[in-house]
Amino acid sequence: MIKSYLIEKRSWVILFLSIHLFILFVAYIDQSIPFHSIAYIVFLSVILFTIFIIIRYKTETRFYRSLDKRDTDLDISTLPDARSPIERIVLNSILNQTEQLKHATAHSQTLIEQEKDDLLSWIHEVKTPLTAMNLIIDRLEDERTKAELTYEWMRIQHLLDSQLFQKRLQFIENDLLIENLDLRKIVYKEIRELQSWCIQKRIGFDLQLDITEVVSDAKWLSFIIRQLLTNAVKYSHDSDIIISSRPLPNEHIILTIQDFGRGIDQRDLPRIFDKGYTSAVEHTDNAATGMGLYLAKKAAKPLMIDIGVDSKLDEGTRFTLTFPKKNDFVEVISM
Repeated sequence: MIKSYLIEKRSWVILFLSIHLFILFVAYIDQSIPFHSIAYIVFLSVILFTIFIIIRYKTETRFYRSLDKRDTDLDISTLPDARSPIERIVLNSILNQTEQLKHATAHSQTLIEQEKDDLLSWIHEVKTPLTAMNLIIDRLEDERTKAELTYEWMRIQHLLDSQLFQKRLQFIENDLLIENLDLRKIVYKEIRELQSWCIQKRIGFDLQLDITEVVSDAKWLSFIIRQLLTNAVKYSHDSDIIISSRPLPNEHIILTIQDFGRGIDQRDLPRIFDKGYTSAVEHTDNAATGMGLYLAKKAAKPLMIDIGVDSKLDEGTRFTLTFPKKNDFVEVISM
């Protein structure tokens, strides 16, 4: 700040030094003026000017130092008081801009809320004809056509669910209901949703659920497992998917979903949970949106579920969900 202050006041400093150098020059060329006396006066003047600069620095930069340390938010209560006319001009400008930003932010938030409500309403309305479509598909006699239409219907259903949960994700803390859950029921339910697709790809499931009770939110946990299962089925063919659960020594519970599909390249592993990121190897995979694993990771955070992944190309992928201890949620809720 001292450097910025001196740069700001450089014209005054240059003027002061120029005047005193001029006085010394006049005393030097004019023999009637005692040079040593003038030099002594100039020396004292420089000392006084230096003290003056230090005092003025602390006084004049108080307001701006407070602004520099202030958080970049719209809370005007943290603004420092203005003492000089220039400071009052700056303060009024900041207050006016802050009010304009608050109005613009409130307006944008209202538009976003309206857009979210319209989208959620549209998704719920679309689900009605989808349900009717599913009933029509069930009455088809051609098994091949029925399987193909069921697969496409399921894709639409999952895309709508992903969009629905993506909008709810912003307010997930207000949407959680933490309770004891039967992990087996949730896994079975999500497998049934993918049944027709799995039959088409000749994929089976090997369940090894040693632990079936976890503490979490049923709706969001189902969504996370659905994304991982969909990912496993999508990139597998003619093989089994192993789903297992077991306790850890530290009282945590781990759920593992392992497939034997095409796997993930090591270059992709650090970024598979990034928003919109798709494989660096399979650029021709137009069906990938790069949103499923991103949303699963985002949903897992408030549930205190840690998602891990281990994969080898052409050998398969293993996702792990590490659930928190039961007491962890009690500690969070009581805070």
